[in-house]
Amino acid sequence: MLGPLLSVVFIVIVARLLLKKVYPHAVLLIAGLLMLSLAAILGIGFPVLENSTGTVATDLFKLIVLSFADTNAGVGLMIMSIGGFVAYSDKIGASNALVKLAMKPLSLLRNYPHVTASAVIPIGQVLFVCIPSAAGLGLLLMASVFPILVNLGVSRLSAASVITATTAFGIGPASALTASAAAITEEAQISYFIIRQIPLVIPLSIIVAVSYYFVNRYFDRKSDKKPVKPEQKSDVVKAPAVYALIPVFPLILLLLFSEVFQAFPTPIVLDTTTAMFISLFVAMVFEAVRIRNVLTVMLSLKSFFGGMGDIFKTVVTLIIAADIFSQGLISLGFIDGLLATATSAGLGAVGIGVVMTSFIFLASMLMGSGNASFFAFGPLIPSIAARLGVQSASMILPMNLAASMGRTVSPVSGVLIAVSEIAGVSTIAIVKRNIIPLGLALVAMLLMHFI
Repeated sequence: MLGPLLSVVFIVIVARLLLKKVYPHAVLLIAGLLMLSLAAILGIGFPVLENSTGTVATDLFKLIVLSFADTNAGVGLMIMSIGGFVAYSDKIGASNALVKLAMKPLSLLRNYPHVTASAVIPIGQVLFVCIPSAAGLGLLLMASVFPILVNLGVSRLSAASVITATTAFGIGPASALTASAAAITEEAQISYFIIRQIPLVIPLSIIVAVSYYFVNRYFDRKSDKKPVKPEQKSDVVKAPAVYALIPVFPLILLLLFSEVFQAFPTPIVLDTTTAMFISLFVAMVFEAVRIRNVLTVMLSLKSFFGGMGDIFKTVVTLIIAADIFSQGLISLGFIDGLLATATSAGLGAVGIGVVMTSFIFLASMLMGSGNASFFAFGPLIPSIAARLGVQSASMILPMNLAASMGRTVSPVSGVLIAVSEIAGVSTIAIVKRNIIPLGLALVAMLLMHFI
């Protein structure tokens, strides 16, 4: 039992360091290497490499190389292409055009301020599928929807809270969490999205929207402060309304050329990365028609590759560091220890699933990053599920959603910090508005999925 105990000690140390805002990539990578080294020294276990360098000491660094190679060749390139496309869509104003179009139905509810505010959540969730950047979508909504809500009489806190709530569920084929979860379960992203995520997220979105209505109305009535109308900002890139099609185009392609719909007699299956590159060139054609300057359009491609680079240095490298961390946990026998403890406590697959989901929710809440918590512990699930005789997807799906839900109630998450600064409120105040609806959603998700 020495190995599992050591792994728990490492988890505690890592959690403390991450809470102190130590660079997570370095924390996870170094912790993983230390655990692998201890596993080798104690003779507990060390990954067997097909092309070993000859010694364990050098194989440690070979593992990093292999992780880079595997990640960049698969899920890493896909996530980078998504990041590049999101950056390009934002650069040409397509993301803002989509937000403007999606929020037009809100005008029908202008006489019911809190109903209007709650209606932002499901609409924003759909937008989050096409614009899979929590901070990016939050800033777009702050520039476009926030002034509307405040002018209708909703408090700044209520408006800020529903805007952050639009990023509560990290779903869709363009989401990094979905990409990682689908890779772990060895499913196509579009199938994972349609068959697994959507049926669970639809009722959860309704629960969240309804609970936000009551929570925000209660807090607003309790407060004596009158809403302060915000100043309108004009620094958002403007684009024709037809540009709203651009961020949605990858999703249309993936649905059209998928095994789920089988729209063509001869099956054509399109992967997410290819869909992103096709969509990029379609967007460039839009730009060429609009501005009629080929050189300017070619220069705009710079934002795509810049977006890819930004995602590589943040998300992809985090996946690699988390992969080494999870290998370290496996080498020290963390899974064996977890299963032994669960068995002695009378917990089965459902019990472990609930524990892991709750753990990731709390970890995301404390660290402010759903990616960091999920990337670190998600890869452990296939081994656990295999030993328990269940499908990996049955445990991965709630963990996937809990990761993004936990981030939405974290006072140190990027989206809450960005939104709170623009709204002129504190992140803690937003968390107080978010914790009840997201807490209810977490409980509802566990009940609906596991029982």
